[in-house]
Amino acid sequence: MDTTNESDAEALWDDIIATLEAGDLPASTTAMLKSCKASSMDDESLHVLTTSRFVQRTLARIAQDLDDAATDAAFTQMSVVVELGRAEPKRQRPERAPMRPAPAPVPPPEATVEKRAAPEPNPLVEDLSDVGSTLTFDRFVEGPQNKFALDAAKQVANGSRNYNPLFIYGKSGLGKTHLLRAIQNYIAQNDPERLCAYRVATDFIDDYTKAMKNARTGAAEALAANYHAIDVLIIDDIQLMSTAAGTIGFFYDTFNYLINHGKQIVLAADRTPSELGMGQSRFDERVTSRLDSGMTVSIQVPDYELKLQLIDAFYERMRADAREQRVPGIDAHIDESLRRRMAELAGTNIRVIEGYVQSCLMLAYQREAAGEHLTEEDVVSAAEQKWPSGQRRVTVDKIQEAVERSYGIDHAQLVGAKRNKELMEPRHIAIWLTRELTDNTLADIGKHFGGRTHATVKHSIGVIEEGMREDRVLQDRVARIRDQILE
Repeated sequence: MDTTNESDAEALWDDIIATLEAGDLPASTTAMLKSCKASSMDDESLHVLTTSRFVQRTLARIAQDLDDAATDAAFTQMSVVVELGRAEPKRQRPERAPMRPAPAPVPPPEATVEKRAAPEPNPLVEDLSDVGSTLTFDRFVEGPQNKFALDAAKQVANGSRNYNPLFIYGKSGLGKTHLLRAIQNYIAQNDPERLCAYRVATDFIDDYTKAMKNARTGAAEALAANYHAIDVLIIDDIQLMSTAAGTIGFFYDTFNYLINHGKQIVLAADRTPSELGMGQSRFDERVTSRLDSGMTVSIQVPDYELKLQLIDAFYERMRADAREQRVPGIDAHIDESLRRRMAELAGTNIRVIEGYVQSCLMLAYQREAAGEHLTEEDVVSAAEQKWPSGQRRVTVDKIQEAVERSYGIDHAQLVGAKRNKELMEPRHIAIWLTRELTDNTLADIGKHFGGRTHATVKHSIGVIEEGMREDRVLQDRVARIRDQILE
């Protein structure tokens, strides 16, 4: 085979991808394959290039599958070599090239990593070169409730532009910050030439406020320049900007500049982009539509299976960290049956679950020091301290307050007679949650909602039940309000 025949290499690579795509390969891995470029081939191997170490390491795990697909496609024994480097752009073929003698074959150049000049220091970018963070992709516990968000975050960290902006939403304590920090840490460790800045919305507000106070010194222009120089901008808890009109204007301008110049934006909030514009928020439709213009994905509350995965993961990691760092009081044993019981007792906030596991480990260590074993009564007692039963007592007033807070409306609007669309959805949800979380009859519920009839209450319940079957966003919204009420 001619080692300089780039078109043959590309054709073989396309056939390999098609073969693997026909199997059960995850979509994220298929996307990684398509991001690679075939560079050359010889009698025994096909060489492909990637600019990402993450892609190279991921594809190394399926090396045998790649070789098998290459052998099938080439009808001869063939292996795939994934190299780190810079894929050369395709050369356009001239319309009428003059006939010339074919040059002697020249070996393909070695794959080289792109060299870029060191970026200018940017005060928005943290130096993480010597920081050992636990907020990495390796330590994120994957489950059906967060898989889409995790896959999208990995793609962004890897340099994919398919999710821009990436907007992750979900209630507090489900792992949004972990994913955002994992993106930042991955880029800092594997692709430091890309300037990545992580900011909480309050930091962004402070940046803007201080710059405006010193506008005469050119601070505003310097701040804009620093943000414009960012390659990956990450903003956490963006809902905290909702009342800062000036900051939102600066954010909107920064957002447009970065998107228009091919930069990546990652955002996280406790609600969807459309919900950010509800109530007294200063996020108008112009802004929320831009926030929702890329990939919007939710992280949902963990079910029993994911809680058990989390508890097992925290348990093993805490014990390993305790041994490695010689931390006393934690390296103890908890039976598998007790860990399953812990999952049954746990709430949905992952940060609190982690603290719960640590409490149980410390208690187990104390029991072992006394020659005893951790008991079911121990883990039940620890759970009651983390999730007091009194917090689970639900009233109609508590449900109404939660819905009013979520939608930015007052009590009179929720229970009043107006039937415009902005009020009907929260009213239906509040009625459905009252039926779900309390023992009130339909007639009693009607009394709490402006004296509505039995039939009207039943209609509201039906609207939400049907809506949640068809509308994932509504389902997430109801689930988040429900969890806020219960916790």
